[in-house]
Amino acid sequence: MSFDSDAVRKAVLQIVSEPDYRPQKPKKFLEPLNLFPDDARPFRLLIRGMVAAGELCYGKNHFVFKAGNEGTEPNDGKAEQNVLRSSARTAASDRPAAGLITGRFQRRPSGIGFVRPRDAGENAVPSGDIFIPAHWTKDAASGDTVAVAVSPSDLKNRERRSQEDYRGSTKGRLKRYADDEGRGRVVEIIERASNRFVGTYRVQDGWGYIQVDGSVFKQMIPVGDASASPARQGDKVVIEMIKYPTPYNDGEAVIVEVLGQHGVPGLDTLLIMRQFDLPEQFSASVLAAARKEVEKFIKLDEKSLLDEKRLDLTDETIITIDPADAKDFDDAVSLEKLDNGHWKLGVHIADVAYFVTKNSPIDKEAAGRATSVYLPDRVIPMLPEVLSNALASLQPDKVRFAKSVLIEFTTEGTRVHTAICRSAIKSKQRFNYTEVQNFLEHPAKFRSKWKPEIRELLTDLFALMKTLRKCRLARGSLEMDIPEPKIDIDDDGAVVGAHVYPYHDSNRIIEECMLSANEAVADYLQERSIPFLRRIHSGPAVRKLRTFTDFIRSMEIADWDADDIVQDRFILQRLLSAAKGTDMEYAVNFSLLRSMQKAVYSPEPEGHYALASPCYCHFTSPIRRYPDLTIHRLLDSIIDGTIPNQDVRELVLQGEHCSDREQRAADAERGLVKLKLIDYMSKHIGERMEAVVTTVEQFGIFVMGTEVPAEGLIRMEGLNDDYYRFERQAKVMIGHKSGNVLRIGDRLLVECVRADADARQIDFRMVKRLPAGRRTSVKINSDKELQRRRA
Repeated sequence: MSFDSDAVRKAVLQIVSEPDYRPQKPKKFLEPLNLFPDDARPFRLLIRGMVAAGELCYGKNHFVFKAGNEGTEPNDGKAEQNVLRSSARTAASDRPAAGLITGRFQRRPSGIGFVRPRDAGENAVPSGDIFIPAHWTKDAASGDTVAVAVSPSDLKNRERRSQEDYRGSTKGRLKRYADDEGRGRVVEIIERASNRFVGTYRVQDGWGYIQVDGSVFKQMIPVGDASASPARQGDKVVIEMIKYPTPYNDGEAVIVEVLGQHGVPGLDTLLIMRQFDLPEQFSASVLAAARKEVEKFIKLDEKSLLDEKRLDLTDETIITIDPADAKDFDDAVSLEKLDNGHWKLGVHIADVAYFVTKNSPIDKEAAGRATSVYLPDRVIPMLPEVLSNALASLQPDKVRFAKSVLIEFTTEGTRVHTAICRSAIKSKQRFNYTEVQNFLEHPAKFRSKWKPEIRELLTDLFALMKTLRKCRLARGSLEMDIPEPKIDIDDDGAVVGAHVYPYHDSNRIIEECMLSANEAVADYLQERSIPFLRRIHSGPAVRKLRTFTDFIRSMEIADWDADDIVQDRFILQRLLSAAKGTDMEYAVNFSLLRSMQKAVYSPEPEGHYALASPCYCHFTSPIRRYPDLTIHRLLDSIIDGTIPNQDVRELVLQGEHCSDREQRAADAERGLVKLKLIDYMSKHIGERMEAVVTTVEQFGIFVMGTEVPAEGLIRMEGLNDDYYRFERQAKVMIGHKSGNVLRIGDRLLVECVRADADARQIDFRMVKRLPAGRRTSVKINSDKELQRRRA
């Protein structure tokens, strides 16, 4: 992290122990502790962990108090579990006072807002989103974490009103928003989602204003006298908010950067990089440190590379399989048949920890970035390219350092032994997925092209993959098949088309090898009782499962409810299998995906629901993911015979930081793809295209093009073949005409009517429905299926 958490913790305990200490909010500690503004978030998370550990406590209005009679050191033997409970997922310690609910705020264009309670996923707040009238939103902006007060009478009645909503009672839903009892009030903004925004500069009556992109703020934000502004009318700019707007005040901001006019090549990428505060170039000190590592490695002769501290695997048949356009190769595989008939799988991962020592300039930068960011027209790497694309990349015919995980499997796919070591390898050949798939489908064509040992290795890997995949599915692992189109861009960054990235058995070979290695390493660490950053994925929230089961009942697929799925996860496999190859496949897969929670990094001993894995971590991509690098360092300690000193509080903070950075990277990629597609559709207004329904809401339906993955909204008035009403429980639009229903997965012919880059929105209208084109019936006898599974 960017500051010494142990030293800061001791300083905080000293401050709160002073006789004249007056309780204050966490941000008030920054100045006396000589911390920088960038340290605010890790400091706040540290305070949260200290509260969970019993060292501090929260009082009214989120003020920090010294813990009562518990002292400054936990002594009940449960400190580690208490710290784990302090993670942002549970957010139990995030509530500023009794009776207040903490959640994520979302403002609508009309000024009203809604707050999704952080613990709604666990049904602690059964009624879901809290309605906030415009005059009670304070200056909260979309994405902010806020504390909300709800009247006691409302807390008693919210579950009843939720059940009215659940049964589709429109009258009850509207009454909820009209009654005072149904309203919440923002008491405090706990954490801002952002202080910087991108927008368009406008001049009115001699004053400058910014229309922020998207729908975060409805009104324009004043930025002062236009004559003194560095921006021109229509310029895209970056602003820093000084005073956030409210329903009664326009707020105030200052321009910190002028990006340029619309239409400039690369402007869309720059907008997204500024919006999400993405890093750009590495600092001079980081690049200098990387060059030193290069010089040190180059000076080693082959004898030094193959010293006694590393297992020499340079003569083994080891290969890499990656996408055709990959630049960094951080994983390689090998496989051999043992005398006892078992398989020995070798998964060899680039030894990034050798080049990136802890607390070095490179490490601090990598820890801050936490992940590489993959944008359509560029990659923002976690590590300098001289490492990620060269020395740490497992290039063919070059000696490279690796961490090798050697796993012994029975012929049935049961793991019976794991060995982990530092190694030196030499990849014999680099393959891409397409050519390996061609070999698997037509092996005879490659007899003269590839060596026998290479062909034998690929054949054996294919056989092992099928065995491992069968075992994984047998334990309940889920495979959701949702095609993900990728946009094609020209040299100026403009969209020229799109393609669906194929997923074949060649991809599954590497997938199963990497999953096996991650599980084996996680079990290896857990058996030694070493805290580590796990990749955890909690099961679906009951609230979201109810929405999903409502949907499948409305489709007349099955009659299961949420409790059935909680008790028997194999129901989900059965649903996915039954829908495969039908026109319901996309709808079932997409709806199930939306019911799932996000996977995160945490030291909490939870498993991975989607993989049906009780213990899982990320180990196989240390070039682009910082959590993997932390695992490599733990393995180094074990190999060297030392006991890793792991601070659980630090792991909690690190896990939250890495999860946030991962989410930021995903949001930035989606945001830039959306901007490029809006630009593409702005040149095709009035043109028609095929699309599939992705979401159904009360105000209209969202659709995505099947050839070009542009997603946009068809408003109610754009559904011009009938008069529709929204059925909330089933998430469908029902027309007045008999049998006229629009639901997720339906195929439509649509026409683009609007593409607005500033609003970040595309509008379509429906031209007509399109035939399904595949078999349409999916029917499961739920009672028989439950009996079969329970038997």
